Amino acid sequence: MLKKLEIMNFNNKKIQQLLFVTTFVTLFCYPASLFAQADETELAKQTQNPVGDLISVPFQNNIGFNYGPEDKVQNVLNIQPVVPFSLGENWNLITRTIMPVVYMPSLTPSGNSKSGLGDINLTAFISPSNPTGLIWGAGPIFSIPSAIDNILGSGKWGIGPSAVVLAMKNQWVYGAIVNNVWSIAGDSERGNMNQMLFQPFLNYNFSNGAYFSSGPIITANWKAESGNQWTVPLGGGVGKIVKLGPLPLNLSAQAFYNVVTPDYGANWTLRLQVQMLFPK
Repeated sequence: MLKKLEIMNFNNKKIQQLLFVTTFVTLFCYPASLFAQADETELAKQTQNPVGDLISVPFQNNIGFNYGPEDKVQNVLNIQPVVPFSLGENWNLITRTIMPVVYMPSLTPSGNSKSGLGDINLTAFISPSNPTGLIWGAGPIFSIPSAIDNILGSGKWGIGPSAVVLAMKNQWVYGAIVNNVWSIAGDSERGNMNQMLFQPFLNYNFSNGAYFSSGPIITANWKAESGNQWTVPLGGGVGKIVKLGPLPLNLSAQAFYNVVTPDYGANWTLRLQVQMLFPK
């Protein structure tokens, strides 16, 4: 058992080092002096395309209110580098990594809170580089059991399919992302994983880089008992492209009420995001 824990700790350290190097390379290997001066409205539309040819690093903070039996606050900061690669003249590979830093409040009056890295998700979309009509992408999604504590993750390696489809018409950008992950290996003492994520999104862009946005994340845990499988939020918010010197930033805020939620799930979620953009 001790040897198993040592291996897990070693793997977590290696994963965290890899994530640090990946983020460092993404942020600093593309000097701001080389960034194209993109139109703010067009840049906003690019950020709303999950398979767009745009390097970005979003820091998305999700605050869940009235979480758990003690009605406390849960916080999840998702660090989400997006890096596209060209696969010749006709195809792109878009990698989207989600690295969650989780604060989990105590679930009992005498319990302790937990915080740290959760399970990492990596999606690799294959998408046409010059789409006509609908824009789409498809590929695998991987779940990596990188959580530093059992309560922060599943303890399972997972894999499944992921797809996105969207359209851009005048000021509108709308579409949806869907994936489902099944566990394939991991801690045999933990329950198996079978989880679906569906995110419809709708954006209306104004002429100055400002926009209205709604992107609720609907999830289903198929392994949960009846009545506790679904989380269905409803809401939206606003955003704006701004510049920090030569570096464009995408700032946004959205609020969601969970019209369906598991027992002890959060009632409200506030999503605040700062997204660093690296247009070509």
